Amino acid sequence: MKKELLKGLTEAQIEKASKCKSQEELLALAKEEGIELTEEQLNAISGGICCGNPPRYSNCPQCKEQVSGEYVENTPGDGRYEFVCPHCGYDWKEK
Repeated sequence: MKKELLKGLTEAQIEKASKCKSQEELLALAKEEGIELTEEQLNAISGGICCGNPPRYSNCPQCKEQVSGEYVENTPGDGRYEFVCPHCGYDWKEK
């Protein structure tokens, strides 16, 4: 998820969320942690913001931890995967 969607979560919750491999795991974690997700967060998890593309996993160039990125397309054909490392905060984009 994008940084702004992580507001209100503890570092431990962000760490756990970053290890989820699917939307189902993330939703189960939210329920387990007693987190009420906003409409925007639910849309992001269900693929509404990400144009339906699955997440891509990549290693953070700074700390080397595995991070999932989301597909973002502002205009048709210009899509990129955006990553924000929950471990060190580094953010980057990949085509």
